[in-house]
Amino acid sequence: MTALLLADAQVHGDLATFVARAKRVDPDGAARLVGHGDVLAVYVSPVHGGGGPTVLGLRTLALGAPTDLDVTVPLAALTDRFARPADDDASDGPVPLAVPPVPVAAPWAGVTPPRTGWTAVGLVESATLRQVAAGGIAEVALGMPDVAGAAAVARLRAGVWGRPLFGAGGGPDVPAGVAYTADALGFVTEGEPAALYSSGPWWRLTTSRGHVLARRPALL
Repeated sequence: MTALLLADAQVHGDLATFVARAKRVDPDGAARLVGHGDVLAVYVSPVHGGGGPTVLGLRTLALGAPTDLDVTVPLAALTDRFARPADDDASDGPVPLAVPPVPVAAPWAGVTPPRTGWTAVGLVESATLRQVAAGGIAEVALGMPDVAGAAAVARLRAGVWGRPLFGAGGGPDVPAGVAYTADALGFVTEGEPAALYSSGPWWRLTTSRGHVLARRPALL
């Protein structure tokens, strides 16, 4: 079984919180773990499928030892790894984390955003992100009684989260799903604007707590 060595107990706790939030909005979902040197990138996807955009949430975390890893595992299996708190005696040192042994296939995990080449577009206020997220969540909840089956639910969510973040009044063609993902994963901080970037067909929303990356389906 592969094991990662997280930098310390705080990193362990940060990852546990991130995984728990991702699982709350995507119970049967997955996480892609990409280790390169002493950095671990963890991708999740609260919005995907149904013909809508693919929206990824990304946290980068420090490792206590270099690694070379790229595996996609169930969120549920990762959650089980955090059931036991990190050893308090190791709070000032690296904390091991066993990687779930059985990988899974997630279509979105094969889509890799660029690491470089990003161009600054502007800022998005935290209030805007929360307002768009809350409005979309309410619309999805309201539409649920009128649909049946996983495919229909996926189409409903794709329609809501695929709309332009800035409405029909113009502006960058950023899908509203970035607001939902940022809010659901705890990346939105009151009073802190998110920085918006573009790179080819990709959009990236960045705050001090993490990144959200999005790409429209027609370009996948």
